[in-house]
This record gives sequence, structure tokens and C-alpha cells, in this order.
Amino acid sequence: MNTSKKIKFVFTGCVGAGKTTAIKAISEINAISTEVKPSEESVIKRKSTTTVAMDYGQLTLDDGEKIHLYGTPGQRRFDFMCSVLTQGALGLVILIDNTHEKPFEELDYFLNLNTAFLQDHAAVIGITHFDQCPQPTIDTYYQVLEERGDPWPVLHVDARNPEDIMILLSTLLVSLEYL
Repeated sequence: MNTSKKIKFVFTGCVGAGKTTAIKAISEINAISTEVKPSEESVIKRKSTTTVAMDYGQLTLDDGEKIHLYGTPGQRRFDFMCSVLTQGALGLVILIDNTHEKPFEELDYFLNLNTAFLQDHAAVIGITHFDQCPQPTIDTYYQVLEERGDPWPVLHVDARNPEDIMILLSTLLVSLEYL
């Protein structure tokens, strides 16, 4: 790993996919969160609080180097935060809630939102709530990505499980080796 660069990863994805939860699950510091009661009806139906600015956490690698973890809001009206938070980032974690009415549209949306960043950076896609809704399958996500021409790895994860999130980050770190 190039130690002259700050290691920064950004978590993005749809409302309720688990961005805040994932960062809290692995952060070694008390994660900073800007969660408030939602005002949009579509968000109120999915959860009682939602991120409006960003989340922040930190993780230390075996060599002592810090990984800075940022989470974007999932609400579309805060999309501008994606371009703000990805500045200086090395990679992107896209979380998609498999119980969402149209998960592939959400995947497509967040890939398109981050097209410029993904031209020179790696991503990994985590499918959450797979235990509640096993369809679509991981293979189907790979088919959608292949049709788009996107090479990103896809894993089903429980955002509450630190081991699952560490596997996502390890996969992202490995992907960086091939850029």
C-alpha cells in the first residue's frame, strides 16, 4: 500500500442499505453520524432516522495506518455529498438493500452517480438484507454488472456484522491492486 496517500473509503448507496450501520460496526472510534428524523414519506416508511450530511469512522490496519471511513446520505436530494466525500478517496463501497422495490435501479443509479470517480478508482458492491430477501441473487447482480460493463465484485453482507464489512473492505483493497 502506498503510504503517501491517505486511505479513505466512501460508503454510498440507497436509503436503508446499512451505510451508517456498517461504519459503526467496524469503527474503532465512536462513529460520527448526522442522523435525524426523516421528512420524506418514502424514507419514513423504511426507517426512523436517516443520514443528512455524512458518517465518519476510523479503522487501524495491522501496520498502524489509519483507514478513514465516510458514509454518504442515501436520499437523492443530498447526492452532491457523494462528489464531496469521494474527493481524495481510494475506493467506493456501494451498498444496496435487496428488499428495495427496485434494487437494480438503485445499483444503476449509484454507479451512474459515481461514474467519474469509478473511471480511476475501484468499487465493491455489498448486497444487504439478503437474509430477508434472497432474490435477486448475487449471480443476477453479476449479470447486470456484466451488461453494464462494470467489473466490480459483489458480496452479500450483513451491515451489522464487522466480519462481513471487513471482507468488503479487504475485497476493495485487493481490487485496488489491479487498477
